[in-house]
Amino acid sequence: MENILIVASEAIPYMKTGGLADVAGSLPKYFDKNKYDVRVIMPKYKCMSEEFLPQLKFVCHFYVNLNWRKQYAGIFKAEHDGVTYYFVDNEFYFAGDKPYNNIYEDVEKFAYFSKAVLEALPIIDFAPDVIHCNDWQTGLLPVFLKTVYGSDNFYAGIKTVFTIHNMKFQGRWKIREIADITGLPEHIFNSGELEFYGEANYLKGGIVYADEVTTVSPTYADEICTPEGGEGLDGLMLERRRHLSGILNGIDYDVYNPMTDPYIKKHFSIKDISGKLMNKRQLQEDHGLKVDNDVMLIGIVSRLTDQKGFDLVAYMMDEMLSTMDVQFVVLGTGENQYEGMFHYFQSKYPDKISAYIGYSEEKAHEIYASCDAFLMPSLFEPCGLSQMMAMRYGTLPIVRETGGLKDTVQPYNEYENKGTGFSFADYNAHDMLHVIKYANDVFKNHKDRWQEMMERAMREDFSWNASARQYEKLYDKLSHK
Repeated sequence: MENILIVASEAIPYMKTGGLADVAGSLPKYFDKNKYDVRVIMPKYKCMSEEFLPQLKFVCHFYVNLNWRKQYAGIFKAEHDGVTYYFVDNEFYFAGDKPYNNIYEDVEKFAYFSKAVLEALPIIDFAPDVIHCNDWQTGLLPVFLKTVYGSDNFYAGIKTVFTIHNMKFQGRWKIREIADITGLPEHIFNSGELEFYGEANYLKGGIVYADEVTTVSPTYADEICTPEGGEGLDGLMLERRRHLSGILNGIDYDVYNPMTDPYIKKHFSIKDISGKLMNKRQLQEDHGLKVDNDVMLIGIVSRLTDQKGFDLVAYMMDEMLSTMDVQFVVLGTGENQYEGMFHYFQSKYPDKISAYIGYSEEKAHEIYASCDAFLMPSLFEPCGLSQMMAMRYGTLPIVRETGGLKDTVQPYNEYENKGTGFSFADYNAHDMLHVIKYANDVFKNHKDRWQEMMERAMREDFSWNASARQYEKLYDKLSHK
């Protein structure tokens, strides 16, 4: 039996701000339970939903030396979906109304978290063969493991995997303050290890010190080795290329299932797709759009940011709404300019676009299950989950060919009648408009082809099973070294 500990700053159902939580909370239950004991550890945030508190059982407490500070750490535990979750409790660090605050607070909070995780292991009597760290918040864990705990027998054989979910977020702060917070030896704050343009960089620490590095799609693993995608760390990624792999994220096929989804009005399946049209008509009605089977209804569920391609959308929205027979339903929050943009167009074209600024799991499922197409024109997208969710419901993605979008959406080929969606390569508003017009033409004038494409999209397997097998291979390789 191999012991695996997944360390993350968030995991569903306990805390979610992004895709990391889906990975940390969904992946563990898909491992072969006869061969792997996979557990998860995360912070016990004050802002966690109170419904979970009765399930948490106190295990123990101890003190963590963070250089010259001595900090309390409590450990709680809970079971969810047959997986053991541990929670690190410290009210000083994990209070507040959201999990992340100012970077100068977060660098101390997550240095503490990484050290508390390592200190907890002998006390909770769990000796992992592999610790799987995620994103910059856990970047110091492999560093602490090899420097501070290197000579301790308990930690001697532990290997680490470090997964980069988004290269853009690196956890950078002043070297002197990070050295003071962590007590890490001065000599490792050099350009080959933790130093990055005069600052300490947690993500870089994880990449340098982990035994294996992964990212969340094969194409993104290639992109972060280039100056365009590497966010300043492309040279380091090229150095570590032999130990870098891209393993595509998955989605939970129990949660996203058109036959059983509790959030959608009418269930449907690949054998009987008629319920999807009923959902579309209901969504149009609920959002004050013209109820019409023959208009292409395009869904957007996203953070409204530049990274997600909303500068392209803003540039073309007026033209699309004034000249094309399409409708949009939008769900998300983000930058003020994009929230304002969608409010403006909703007031200008109330029968063609409806925007809900906020987040609702129920509304997201309704959009995935009811729309004809799903727009995701990202500037970069390490993996992306929304396009997989959309395909599960026969909603065809329109995406830019980057990262996980390129790996998961096969562009429509009218000559061979292949494909599961539509894509464009250059980050260009006119290219995006052109492919939306092309999709609209297929939708309106080649309904049989569109139907076949929906069925192909629904047959794709983006469940966690495939990803779990690849992680198992990686863990096996490490624990047998």
